[in-house]
Amino acid sequence: MRTRRKRSDVPAPDSPWNEVVPGLWMGGHEFRGLSGRLEFAVVGQEFDLVQTLLRLPGHGPGPGVEHHVWPIPDGPLDGTQLAGVIRLAEAACEALDGGRTVLVRCYHGYNRSGLVVAHALMRRGSTAEAAIRLIRARRSPWALHNELFVDYLRAGLTTARLLEELTE
Repeated sequence: MRTRRKRSDVPAPDSPWNEVVPGLWMGGHEFRGLSGRLEFAVVGQEFDLVQTLLRLPGHGPGPGVEHHVWPIPDGPLDGTQLAGVIRLAEAACEALDGGRTVLVRCYHGYNRSGLVVAHALMRRGSTAEAAIRLIRARRSPWALHNELFVDYLRAGLTTARLLEELTE
């Protein structure tokens, strides 16, 4: 599978987070504000569950908000990391089924959060291609520009996990 090359031309998103489907939001830790300057995206109590794939101090969430943290790289993932992504997607689906709002976030809210959100959408019946298209339409055309993560989704995360574990 291919890995992502560093892209210095990837723009920051225009908003801290975007709703992909009702109740399921995708976002990051920084965005380009109305002034054109980069601003920090700090989560207060806007969401019932926040899933963080890159933890930065001072970015929330606020007190009383359920918070799942699973730091992963924006690159090749091992079987354990993929298992964590699968668990986060399952937890997001359970929260949505319970009428709760969910934010999945990483640095810009493009790749790592896109992987979790896409897998959650696929658990709810979407194809990989439809999930990727929807995420790019709702968050940014830059969402899921990590080709390796797109390959993981097309193969299925369970299959990708098994293949990664065979190489470990």
